[in-house]
Amino acid sequence: MRSVDVIIVGASLAAAAAAKRLVDAGLETVILERQELPRHKICSGILSPRGYRFLIENFGPLPKKALHDPTWCRGVTFHFPCLIPMPMDFFGGTTPHLHRKYSDYWAIKRSAAEVMDKTSLVGLDDQGTRVVVTARQQSGETIKMAARYVIGADGPSSAVRKAIYPEYTKQIPWFFVGQKFHEIIDCPLDEEYFHFWFHPELGHYTWSHARDGRQIVGVGFKQGDNFNQRHLHVTAYLEEKHGVKLKPADPDHEGCAENFGPSLINKYIFGKDNVLLTGQSTGFLNMIGEGMSCALHSGAIAGESIVESICRNQPVQTVYRQMISSEVRRTTDQWNPLMIAFGRPHEADFPKALMALSRQDRIKVLKDIWRFLLLYKEFRWGRQLAYSSLQRILRGKYLSQRWL
Repeated sequence: MRSVDVIIVGASLAAAAAAKRLVDAGLETVILERQELPRHKICSGILSPRGYRFLIENFGPLPKKALHDPTWCRGVTFHFPCLIPMPMDFFGGTTPHLHRKYSDYWAIKRSAAEVMDKTSLVGLDDQGTRVVVTARQQSGETIKMAARYVIGADGPSSAVRKAIYPEYTKQIPWFFVGQKFHEIIDCPLDEEYFHFWFHPELGHYTWSHARDGRQIVGVGFKQGDNFNQRHLHVTAYLEEKHGVKLKPADPDHEGCAENFGPSLINKYIFGKDNVLLTGQSTGFLNMIGEGMSCALHSGAIAGESIVESICRNQPVQTVYRQMISSEVRRTTDQWNPLMIAFGRPHEADFPKALMALSRQDRIKVLKDIWRFLLLYKEFRWGRQLAYSSLQRILRGKYLSQRWL
């Protein structure tokens, strides 16, 4: 049985960031990916300025193949039932529109880690001094490898997380986030912006933007609802209220399961013993649903934590939870109403855009936001959010006791 220093599950941006740190430190690192690379990745592709800076600083300039058209995004526009738009430019300037199939593969290759694609995780056995990983290749062959550490960088439906916390997925609410693509007849929405709707009748998460000559219409809602009906409702609304005329959706629609809760209420899951979780497998997600910057930074922290654990001769979970607190603070601040009101947690200036409106329009927008937030009332996050918000103000941080 082959032994290596670290096995990373999932060839994601989080994996690339972790692998870069580990390989640079001289640790033998292997990435397992269940699909054939380069693989398709469901994502809007709009990267935040912070994520873009990370890519440039750690991997270099993005190749043209790693970008969709339009290649850049200027900012975010919020829309409300009152039909008052709020365009907000990113603080750091325009950011790239990533083609995840190629951007992730490019970053993985730049990390210089060994990659085994078409290889799925079957199970983990943490034996204290090593973790034995069982995997299955598409050929049907079962392989076993041992590693000092394992990192789960395999997204919101993480197989690594299921292996160490099999009951976790049953304990939290899940949402379905899907997007369809349309040829455009007429679309007044500015293609330089990512458009997001705070509208309770449209769903928990509704967005649209241009991509490669087509228009994405995306909807997010509690699992169990009908995707096609939700999507048709949104497209009809866009045509009626915004003049967006689209041809019927093309057949290449896509969707995935997501959980918005952990970042909102500081209920992250970072792993157990010698198994670390990072990226969206932990629950990291920015407020507008952008998870790439969280994935890159938390992935790098996971890799650094392993290096520091070895250097300090300390348990890796202790080191990881100390180091990851900065990313928790940055991400959860984006959902914290007190930080939104009195700070600048986002990479676009919402308070400034709000104050630029007339007093009457501000009242309309704030009422619409409140009605939208009531959509989440059934999940009983309100008290937890309030508690976390107060702890952040009083202690300057979020409590690690809430993490798994």
